[in-house]
Amino acid sequence: MTLKIISSEDIVFQGEVTMVNLPGTNGSFAVLNHHASLVSTLTAGNIVYTVEGGDSVTLPISGGLVDVDNNVVSVCLY
Repeated sequence: MTLKIISSEDIVFQGEVTMVNLPGTNGSFAVLNHHASLVSTLTAGNIVYTVEGGDSVTLPISGGLVDVDNNVVSVCLY
């Protein structure tokens, strides 16, 4: 699936991943390939994603929004 992480200033990350763990306002949740569509707010915490090939990346955030649709996870950071 494709992960896009953007801020008001730049594209932080855009690429293919196998898993994304997000700090949702009501609790942390994971998104895998073929996940149901959703929109959620994000709170301060870490986005952890695994790129194709197995490397895991941790990105601290202060909050944002996420939209999951058709194997595209779009994160807009505050």
